[in-house]
Amino acid sequence: MSDGPFVSAGPSIEPSLGYFLSTARNVLAGRIDRAVSPLGLTSSQIGVILLLWFERAKTPNEMSRMLSYDTGSMTRMLDRLEKKGFLVRQRSQSDRRVVELALTGQGREAAQQLPALVAAVMTEQLRGFAPEEVATLIGLLQRFIANDGTTTPLCGPAEGVGMSMQPPPHGDVD
Repeated sequence: MSDGPFVSAGPSIEPSLGYFLSTARNVLAGRIDRAVSPLGLTSSQIGVILLLWFERAKTPNEMSRMLSYDTGSMTRMLDRLEKKGFLVRQRSQSDRRVVELALTGQGREAAQQLPALVAAVMTEQLRGFAPEEVATLIGLLQRFIANDGTTTPLCGPAEGVGMSMQPPPHGDVD
């Protein structure tokens, strides 16, 4: 493919790259929603739980940036997760103006189950794909994402796909 921009021939209802990317995202989100619903979570909420578990973000502002949510949407999501008992908000010990997020026991328990649930969904969704095809798909999507200079990927190159399953040591927060 060329280095130039993708230019559509005009409005159309024919399938396009945008359609397939959007539909693939919706299919995956629907499957993950079904897999995590017994935990009381949605596919949108697991990002917050996992970022806290893997200590990649600890404030609402960091969460908003990492997950590309506006602050209002993030506040509403955090409100729901706090009400469900998955996390707590607490003032930072070093700067009382800053609110930090922490998983509760229920949140940590859910976080421990999420990698296996998501892996099972991905395994089923990629049924029939050869390992080389999965590697090619990941590589293409990484290049696609990298073309947006404003996006900071949550993970590095896909050697073993996904985040490490071993989180940092955690203290108790309840």
